Amino acid sequence: QVQLVESGGGLVQAGGSLRLSCAASGSIFSINTMGWYRQAPGKQRELVATISSGGITNYADSVKGRFTISRDNAKNTVWVDMNSLEPEDTAVYYCNALLRTQRWSSDASYWGQGTQVTVSS
Repeated sequence: QVQLVESGGGLVQAGGSLRLSCAASGSIFSINTMGWYRQAPGKQRELVATISSGGITNYADSVKGRFTISRDNAKNTVWVDMNSLEPEDTAVYYCNALLRTQRWSSDASYWGQGTQVTVSS
């Protein structure tokens, strides 16, 4: 069993900052990529940021320069530091991991339960 548990969501003022964290646990051999996605009401889920096991990052244009994604491979954790938050950032944020549970298995995608981020103006 694999679990991804997010924390750090909440209400923040526009222009403020917030850190979201995600910890992966369970039967894990290795994690390829970890990242964050978000979904606003009535919209499709979209990529926020990803980071590979080697530290290569990828950001959505809408958050580039404001958000920073990081990970700790030893702890199977990933977090994103969100700065200069805007009301448009309001969404449910989901942690994602592309990982394998065994040396000989293929990569599979796992999702957290989501955490609400609300940015007030």
